[in-house]
Amino acid sequence: MNSVLDGKKHIHMIGIGGSGMYPLAQVLHAKGFFLTGSDNNETDTLAAVRALGIPVQVGQRAENIGDADLVVYSAAIAKTNPERAAAEASGVAMMERSELLGLVSEWYSNAVCIAGTHGKTTTSSMLAQILFTAGIDLSAVIGGKLPAIGGSGRAGSSDVFVCEACEYVDTFLHLSPDIAVILNIDEDHMEYFHTLENLKASFTKFAQKSSRYVLYNGDDANTCDAMAAVTGKTMLRFGTNDACEWRASDITHTANQQTVFKVWHDGECLGEATLLIPGQHNVLNALSAIAAAHLVGLNFAQCQAGLLAFHGAKRRFDVHAHCGGITVADDYGHHPAEIAATLKAAKAMPYRRVIAVHQPFTYSRTERLLDDFADALRIADIVALTDIMGGRELNTRGIFTRMLAEKIPGCIWFPQDETVPDSNDERKYQNFDDVCDAVCKLAEPGDLIITLGCGDVNKLSKQIADTLQSREHL
Repeated sequence: MNSVLDGKKHIHMIGIGGSGMYPLAQVLHAKGFFLTGSDNNETDTLAAVRALGIPVQVGQRAENIGDADLVVYSAAIAKTNPERAAAEASGVAMMERSELLGLVSEWYSNAVCIAGTHGKTTTSSMLAQILFTAGIDLSAVIGGKLPAIGGSGRAGSSDVFVCEACEYVDTFLHLSPDIAVILNIDEDHMEYFHTLENLKASFTKFAQKSSRYVLYNGDDANTCDAMAAVTGKTMLRFGTNDACEWRASDITHTANQQTVFKVWHDGECLGEATLLIPGQHNVLNALSAIAAAHLVGLNFAQCQAGLLAFHGAKRRFDVHAHCGGITVADDYGHHPAEIAATLKAAKAMPYRRVIAVHQPFTYSRTERLLDDFADALRIADIVALTDIMGGRELNTRGIFTRMLAEKIPGCIWFPQDETVPDSNDERKYQNFDDVCDAVCKLAEPGDLIITLGCGDVNKLSKQIADTLQSREHL
């Protein structure tokens, strides 16, 4: 164990139901730590935490920290949070979630940390599925729920650890990768990085932290530029160009929505891989997962079998309803490049029309990438927009859905009162009912309705599916 965790018996986790906290809780619990936690709302995740035998309080109060000798909090927990403030006042050891994840990554001699602006969760899930299918007793902390491992985290007995490495506010620099994977680098979180050069420099630092291998996208100019400064590591590229050590070729999309491609390693064709999830972008995700699995000792046949068992991560082109010939799906895409990749994949399928329902997330990203969002969304046949979800931001920029909608011909949106000061109360701008009603009225058999965004737009997806299903029974 790391010296920071030596002697720690009771760890209290503020916001234990969060997507980053829950998988850590799974790992720490399996390692024998006594955990308690708290969160603001009852969720399915909290139910899963309790099922592990971890006591959880709903509502955050100073007394919840009890006799903990380490208090862990996420970046979303403000200093004024009652539990965080109480911990500060008591002098108990405290740690931000990403720091603790960094300590956990040191426990493993084959820590595969997967970074990139796009595709981290899908690729981490693919690799975890490949390893699990091959019988590797892996540990994992990923950003989406994977049925094979029973959630988003797992604690195994082997030396293999699969970890999603997020660049936001440089949290991935706490990690200790043995194999660093860089999928791509694109402008995002620019309220923190400010410039593309700063962003690339952070990815360079992340790759430099690897103890052995750096596996990176040889097709992506930004990634190649950032990796040029890395020294003392075994550098391996994946991509579609001949210079890559791992290469995909002969990519075909079948009528049953599968993707088949040939895999080459150092000029030798290993065979064909089949993906059960759509999209050209997922070929590179799968290729990097294959290469990473090879580096921890798997053969190509094991990788083929693992990919055939992978049906996608939760909220990644997640088809969850078929109602009267209408397909309803949800996707986490919240950056123009992700939205464009998802919509291109959807348009390549035999749907009559693709109806995109997008919830913009954060005012700064929406303002900076407004034209790029419009270009990406126009790939769909019909676009509907909800109000912007501010997340961690206040609307000091005067950015509203109207400004994006006006750039998309025929866009469906609903005006909001732009004179009301923003209190960062998302409920004030909730217009899911209007969007649901409009989309359900225009949808016809053969259409795909896909919700897009990293906020709570997945709730709207369920609302649309429920509305369509109730219409079927009228």
